[in-house]
Amino acid sequence: MKQKIKQYCKNLKIDYVGIAGIGPYYELEKVLRDKINKGHYTGLEEKDIQKRINPRLTMENVESVIVCLFPYFSGNVENTNISKYTYGLDYHILVKEKLEKLSKMIKKDIDEFEYKIFVDNGPLVDRYLAQISGIGYFGQNNNIINDEYGSYVFIGYIMTNIKLEEDNSLDKTCINCGKCIEKCPGGALLGNFEMNPKKCLSFITQKKEELTDEEKKLFEKNPTVFGCDICQDICPHNKKINTSKIHEFTENLKHNIDYEEINTISNKEFKRRYRDRAFSWRGRKIILRNLEIINKKDIL
Repeated sequence: MKQKIKQYCKNLKIDYVGIAGIGPYYELEKVLRDKINKGHYTGLEEKDIQKRINPRLTMENVESVIVCLFPYFSGNVENTNISKYTYGLDYHILVKEKLEKLSKMIKKDIDEFEYKIFVDNGPLVDRYLAQISGIGYFGQNNNIINDEYGSYVFIGYIMTNIKLEEDNSLDKTCINCGKCIEKCPGGALLGNFEMNPKKCLSFITQKKEELTDEEKKLFEKNPTVFGCDICQDICPHNKKINTSKIHEFTENLKHNIDYEEINTISNKEFKRRYRDRAFSWRGRKIILRNLEIINKKDIL
């Protein structure tokens, strides 16, 4: 069945799929508790650590976790003001659709197949799942790296009641050159594969609370409206990588958000135009705030 699943994935242009066990992941628990003790939590994460390390607290009869990578790299573009992961269709929509198709294919073979799909909204740590299932390895920038597609990948997973043979993790990490640590604008990357996400510019661009003067200066030095790619763009593992085979991530792309447009449209119109784009989830108000900070710099 495992080989059938991997063939189904190929048919859906999912090149990398692995099977993770169901833990509990006690090694991960130590890492998460250390993050909490150091204040390295944003508040967006699942608050219950036990749910993060024990899949059975989310799906009682889970036996395996199917983990899939979805590459999104579409090429490098100059003078863009949003992160590469937001250029194409919202990955939440696309990945969920593909995992739903995969699940229905499996259910045709196994009638008793039960499942739960998660795309950036589940309790488990998706990067940890990708690592232990052998479809990627950790970078100092806290991203999962794949040799073919670099770190420009989304991760989705399926909890299932079917017992599948687990895959082995890759015995490797990034080359540890330190470039991402050196170039991170907010100093979020701490070395030893640790990160303070509260200092990450990508997080700050999505922050609802009022920004500090220090955070505003980060925008002025690095004019991004949503997300940040600096630690990925300078990473040696992202040189000479393949572009995505998933056309929704390579066609009908948007590389810039225009201040005049966002300033003149209503919140309702913003949702209508951009509801299928990942940068829209925080709403027009946050986007406009970021644009105004950058626009002020340009005027000065």
